[in-house]
Parts: sequence; C-alpha cells; structure tokens
Amino acid sequence: MEYLPVEVIGNILSRVGAARDVVIASSTCQKWREAWRNHLHTLMFNSNDWPVYHELTRSRLEIIVTQTIFQTNGLHCLSIIMDDVDEFSAAPVIAWLMYTRETLRQLHYNVRTTPNINILEKCGRQRLEVLALAHNTITGVEPSYQKFPCLRSLSLSYVSISALDLSLFLTACPKVEVLSLVSIDIVMSDPQAMMELTSNSLKDIYVEAISLDKIILEADSLEKLHLKDCTLEVFELVSKGSLSHLKIDDVSVIHLDIGESAEDLEIVDVSNFTIMWSKFHHMIAKSSKLKRLRLWGVVFDDEDEAVDIETISACFPQLSHLSLSYELRETALHYGSQDSFQLGNVVVLELGWMVIGDLFSHWVAGLLERCPNLRKLVIYGVVSETKTHEECHTLANFTSFIVRLMRKYLHVDVQFEYE
Repeated sequence: MEYLPVEVIGNILSRVGAARDVVIASSTCQKWREAWRNHLHTLMFNSNDWPVYHELTRSRLEIIVTQTIFQTNGLHCLSIIMDDVDEFSAAPVIAWLMYTRETLRQLHYNVRTTPNINILEKCGRQRLEVLALAHNTITGVEPSYQKFPCLRSLSLSYVSISALDLSLFLTACPKVEVLSLVSIDIVMSDPQAMMELTSNSLKDIYVEAISLDKIILEADSLEKLHLKDCTLEVFELVSKGSLSHLKIDDVSVIHLDIGESAEDLEIVDVSNFTIMWSKFHHMIAKSSKLKRLRLWGVVFDDEDEAVDIETISACFPQLSHLSLSYELRETALHYGSQDSFQLGNVVVLELGWMVIGDLFSHWVAGLLERCPNLRKLVIYGVVSETKTHEECHTLANFTSFIVRLMRKYLHVDVQFEYE
C-alpha cells in the first residue's frame, strides 16, 4: 500500500462512502491524509450510517460536517442526507455549498434549514450534472440567472414548488435527461390544479404520489414514462414518438393520452389500474414493436370486458414476454374455440389469479396452447392465512391439474410464486 500513488488512494477513499469511515481511513498515515485533502472526490453524510448522528446536538453536528468538508479540495460528489435529524442553521449549509459548488458534479441534498435557503441561487451556473433535492421549498425561479447548463438528472422529493416555478426550473436545465418528482407539493395560484412541463432533452420521467387536475408534458425525446400512486383527471403527453417504455402503477386517471407516442413502445407495464380495455388497447394498438406487455391487478370498467388475446397476437407480433393477472370471467375464455392465432414469439408467460378456480386452470391451458415456443411459465397467486377446507381442495385440484398439464410441455420451466 505504501507504493500506491496518492491519486489512487483518493479513488479508494472516494469509494468508501460514509464520511465517518473516510475520516477514519484517512488517518492511516500522512500519505492517506494528503489523498483525503487533495484527491477525495466523494463524501457522504447520511444520518442512517451512524447512530451517533442522532445523539449529537445540532451545533455539534454542524461543526463536524463543516470541519470534514473544509479539509477537502475538489469534491465532485457531495451527499448530505439528514432526513431525520433536527433542522440545521442556514449559515453553515450555505458555507458548505459555496465552498464546494465550483467543483461539484453531483449534489444530493436533504437538509431542512432555518430559515429556508435558495438552493438554486447557490448552485446555479455551475457544472452540476446530478441534483437531488428533498424537503425544501423552491420559490422565485429565474431561468435566465439560475441556469444549470450541465444538469442531466434532477430529482425533487417532498419539495414545495409552484407549477410555474417547476416549469421554469425545467427550462433552466437545457440538457436534463432524467426527471423524478416524488410527493412534491404543487403550490397553485389558479383554481384548476394544472401543470405544464416542456423539455426537448428529457428522456426519462418518474412521477409518484402527486394529485392534480391536469398534467401536460411536452417532451419530444421522451423514452420512458412511469406514473405511480397518482390521482389525476387528465394526463397528456405531447411527443414525436420516441417513447419505448410506459409504466403505470396504482394510478387513478380519467383521461390518459400519449398521443402519437405509441408506435415505438417496447414495454407496457400496467398494474393496479382500472381501465376500459377497448380504449386502452386503441391507445397502444400501433405498438408493433412491443416486446413486453404486463397487465397486473387490472380492473375493467365494463363487467363484460376481458383482455382480447387474439387482438394482442395480431397487433404485437414481436411480443416475447406476456404477464396477465385480473379477475377472470367466462368472457376471458371466448378465444378457446379459435385456432387461427398464436403467440409465436412469447417465451415467458406470467399468469396470476385474484380468485383461483377451474376457470383459471382452463385459462392457463388455453394460453399454453397459443404459445408454441414458450420456455418459462410463472404462476402467481395469493393464499390466505386462514384457509377453509374448500379453499384447500381448490388449490390441490389446481396443483394436480398443472402437474398433468405440464407433462405435455416438458420443455417449459414452471415456477410458482405464492404470497
């Protein structure tokens, strides 16, 4: 170790992670202390890394962080995650940001301060590439002054910001490719809770736990859209058709429109969602490149509706991974008498039940017949803790049925996932 260059030692210390461990490691010898001062690139303060953080007074903790940061030169990545520690004074936090901002490439900042500080004013016009903010308030965004010319990833969690300021913030990030919005408090001045976002560079957006009347997203380069645990009346995507991955998880939305963005879709993953199948299918019907389709925990608006397997076969010829779980009814088996279609490219089939019974068994058998090149079958199910004799008998019959059925498909790997 004594022959290692100080630059290599600096890289080693940068991979250690937790600030306390870095300080301990750097005390090894003079050479390691030099590497810490001049060649350390990454420093992380996380209240979950060291229980003593919770026992220290606010002023003592501020001193420790200040002393540690001020003994380094040229930090590229700084993480200050003090989510469950008392609020810090604004003055030392401003000092940390001002000291490091010219060299920082990544800032993960989750610190409550008194009073609130303008993080954009302190870090704008620098070379930040990744910015993750949490538990802060953002007001008065001025994109002509608070520009982030190099920013590629932006994450806002539990942040209070107006719809206008969020839109302006995105405008101030001309190269941003990844945007994550989690439980943000959208401050509204208009009676209609509407948010309009525009970005020519955005490729990946994740939106979680947001309630609004309307979201309009204009992003010509968007490739991945993920909505989770949101309540919306209208969501509209305006794009030139680069979207390849659509994921919707536990979302309530009256009107969902992805416009002309469906043609390049390769993955559609929908779970815990109430849909009108005909309307949803019409939205993705042009997705001839679709390779993965997952409809899990889906509830249909119309009691007589069911996923049309024959239409799936016709519209998505490249489909290789199919996952289906919803409440089965007799209408789900109407395809059984039609031999004109197959899911020829499907190699992985995942099927689940809400209520197990003979209907599910016949559904599994019918789908297996339609997948001549299947290599893997996964059966998902929910087994209640308290089982009646009838439930046990039904599960036993299903197991026996699957054993007999799979003797016809010895080349297929079968797995069971019960919870």
